[in-house]
Amino acid sequence: MLFRVSAKSVAVMALDGSLFLHLTEQFAHMHGYRPGPSEARSWQRSIPVLAAALNDAGLGDVEVMLEYALPLNSKRADAVLAGVHPVSGEPSYVVVELKQWSQAAPHEDDPALCHIDAYANPVLNPIEQVRRYCEYLANFNGALAGHAGRVSGVAFLHNATEFGVSGLRELERDGHGQLFTAERRGEFLDYLRSKLSDEHPGAAPADELLSGKTVPSKQLMAVAADEVRDREQFVLLDQQQVAYRMVLNAVRKAKRSDHKEVVIVTGGPGTGKSVIALSLLGELYRRGVPALHAPGSPSFTKTMRKVAGARKREVQDLFKYFNSFMSTEKNTLDVLICDEAHRIRETSANRYTSAAHRTGRPQIEELIDVARVPVFLLDEHQVVRPGEMGTVAEIKAAAAKKGIECHVVPLDSQFRCGGSDAYLRWVVRLLGLEPGGSVTWDPDDRMQLLVAESPEEMERFLEGRRTQNYGARISAGYCWPWSKEPKPGDPLAADVVIGTWARPWNLRGERAVSGAPPSALWATDPAGFGQVGCVYTAQGFEYDWSGVIIGPDLVWRGDRWVTERTASKDPVFKKSTPDADVDRLIRNTYKVLLTRGMVGTVVYSTDAETREKLRELVGVEHEVAAV
Repeated sequence: MLFRVSAKSVAVMALDGSLFLHLTEQFAHMHGYRPGPSEARSWQRSIPVLAAALNDAGLGDVEVMLEYALPLNSKRADAVLAGVHPVSGEPSYVVVELKQWSQAAPHEDDPALCHIDAYANPVLNPIEQVRRYCEYLANFNGALAGHAGRVSGVAFLHNATEFGVSGLRELERDGHGQLFTAERRGEFLDYLRSKLSDEHPGAAPADELLSGKTVPSKQLMAVAADEVRDREQFVLLDQQQVAYRMVLNAVRKAKRSDHKEVVIVTGGPGTGKSVIALSLLGELYRRGVPALHAPGSPSFTKTMRKVAGARKREVQDLFKYFNSFMSTEKNTLDVLICDEAHRIRETSANRYTSAAHRTGRPQIEELIDVARVPVFLLDEHQVVRPGEMGTVAEIKAAAAKKGIECHVVPLDSQFRCGGSDAYLRWVVRLLGLEPGGSVTWDPDDRMQLLVAESPEEMERFLEGRRTQNYGARISAGYCWPWSKEPKPGDPLAADVVIGTWARPWNLRGERAVSGAPPSALWATDPAGFGQVGCVYTAQGFEYDWSGVIIGPDLVWRGDRWVTERTASKDPVFKKSTPDADVDRLIRNTYKVLLTRGMVGTVVYSTDAETREKLRELVGVEHEVAAV
């Protein structure tokens, strides 16, 4: 949240110009950069209109929370109004989405999407947008748990005429989504009065909402069975919903005619790519549409088969591998959902592939050919192995070669790392993956970041979090040799040795050994704590607390990071792998490891100079011993 004050004060500050100065300064402090011209312009033009409406409605004591951040998510509602319901006397909240649009038309195939002149591609209908914000808040804010009726939503298009946006109203069905224009301003005031009392101030209800405990995120694996078998468990927001509907619309077109279309969904860690994939698979499965899910991670595939298909074998068969379609006929499926598509390889052949199947055909072409609607979800900055080539450019080029229409949907909000944009920015700047150099950690109350002085200290701290019912894992760079799997009953080899501290790597195989879970379940089985995970078992998963050991393959020297390729024991690096590629892949590896935690991250480096740099950037007050 950027700012909170009464509606009366918002109007006064908007009039004297101090409101926009305050919002700009607060935005820069929280995000590390100044707001763009369009965002600042929307504050200047829309917030005074909302403040005037509240005061004209006699609701000057209602509390206004501007740019309210949704929990465990970087998305922000334009405003959340807090007050007391005039009839029930209970706390009452109104989520407001402000639009400067003058006109908008519904998408021809789907009223949940719409078109405006400013954008080439469809966007979410603001009624659907604000409805989903309400549902998300009710799901994730403890103050609303069991009280979904306390929150309602409204889109206020204060520049639009009724004629210009009347087509959007097909979606008006419940109190979580209403739309008003300037021509219906009187009805908008009545609506606000029906939700907020003019006799009680909103400060206390605002306090209650802000202090509401964040309900833990529904972990992807824990609800996969319900997601695929029964009903949608995740609330998709904004571009997530656009991506979801773009795919379903493409499926409808494919069924009506001989149509083929490629959809690419791009986004960084935690933007919800896998949630979209599972939501799509669940919906298509319920409709009886032939569809398969093929993640680039073997661990993800095996986990989904075990968790989502625990009671139904046919569910297990929905999860394949990228190289499962070498001999499959074209357009066998209606939909193929390729999750973690950045891990697409040049070809599907490996050392076990029979000579008959060694066609040399590009893997991208195989994946496009097999379905009428191939869907690729990817993050180009999560490439951690040589030979991975799943990029937007490669996929678009392959589609164009076949004369197939291709749509790209970028995701902007992220759910990992507590929804903390500040933390993700700190990580990418720390590792030099974005220009500008490393920055000092400035806590934003969404994500905790701590530095440990030893692996023992890190492990003790994480054990403490586990006693509080948090999930926790320790992962490390691939800097220690990996012993062969022990025989059943024999102890695991303690390969990761740092001083007197020694722990085993996670298992490689598909069976449990000596109480340790198989490789694919290391990140999701509680028994995974006690082994050290590597990037290949951690990628694609998340847990509450993440302990990350930065090994000797990445050290701080003077004023920059230095990668030591000889310190890496990763067998994927060959002598022929260029130094520049090794450097990029090692940095990407630590980006993946540092972005697995939902609540907090504890980082430790085996190198003394690097630990000193981490202490400098994170701050002494954020050392584990000080907690």
